[in-house]
Amino acid sequence: MAELLRVLFAILPSIFMITAPILITATGGMICERSGVVNIALEGLMTIGAMAAATVHVLLEGSTSLSVPLALLSAALLGGVFSLIHAYASITLRADQVISGTGINLLANGITIFFCQILFQQKRTRAFMMGMRPFWGFYPTIWISLAILLVSWFVLYRRPWGLRLRACGEHPQALASAGVDVIRIRYIAVLISGVLAGLAGGCLVLTQTTEFASNTVNGKGFIALAAVSFGRWLPLGILGSSLIFGAASALAVYIVNIRILKFLPSDIFSLLPYFITLATLVIFSGKDYAPRASGQPYDKGKG
Repeated sequence: MAELLRVLFAILPSIFMITAPILITATGGMICERSGVVNIALEGLMTIGAMAAATVHVLLEGSTSLSVPLALLSAALLGGVFSLIHAYASITLRADQVISGTGINLLANGITIFFCQILFQQKRTRAFMMGMRPFWGFYPTIWISLAILLVSWFVLYRRPWGLRLRACGEHPQALASAGVDVIRIRYIAVLISGVLAGLAGGCLVLTQTTEFASNTVNGKGFIALAAVSFGRWLPLGILGSSLIFGAASALAVYIVNIRILKFLPSDIFSLLPYFITLATLVIFSGKDYAPRASGQPYDKGKG
């Protein structure tokens, strides 16, 4: 046990590096679902953001010292733009939110490879020389993710708009009867989730790899969705669940350094986040923690 704790402390920077993009995306997913819109497209939005960040950084890193912040900004903006497709389909057209999100995931897979072929004549971006630099052993992405989570908690529970957002996901008809524009709030929530998912994709590609490829995100968006559910749609809950998923992913890489666990194949730790997701569904299957109106299209005509 002492050896396991020692290894966990040693790989803490890696755990935080992996956790940060998951936590940022999960925060966006929580905000979106709190408004009543399920955003299955988080995986695709992260992919879009990762491609945008890698492209901007590799094209600018030799000419300006601001290539990393510009890359993150472009990732966030492009993630927000693509999230509006999901907002229009699921809110304005009242389409099935799961199907809309799945369509964006498929679109992201194709369009990112298409643009890589145009810009770099290959199915990935050109490798960049250096991504984001760590400070005191930790990448700044963990502080970015914690700041975003803290701001989200403050807005959700200490500001009037946060109260309206939560009411939008619970009783949208009652909120509308009080004169609040439910559609506007849901659009803003989806846009925020897209911006954060795109930013998370940029953080991922600039810390965990040196180029964008089709498997760069590799399910992190779906893990973030699981973190939202596991965390019961609460800021502190998604922080804990994101850390668990990040630690499990890091252990899959560093298991060879733990003597007492060497007899286990590393694939067990790679599967651990998904196993935790399934276990969570079983444990909480009889309990309803999700917003009541989550996934339900809002119809102005219904009283």
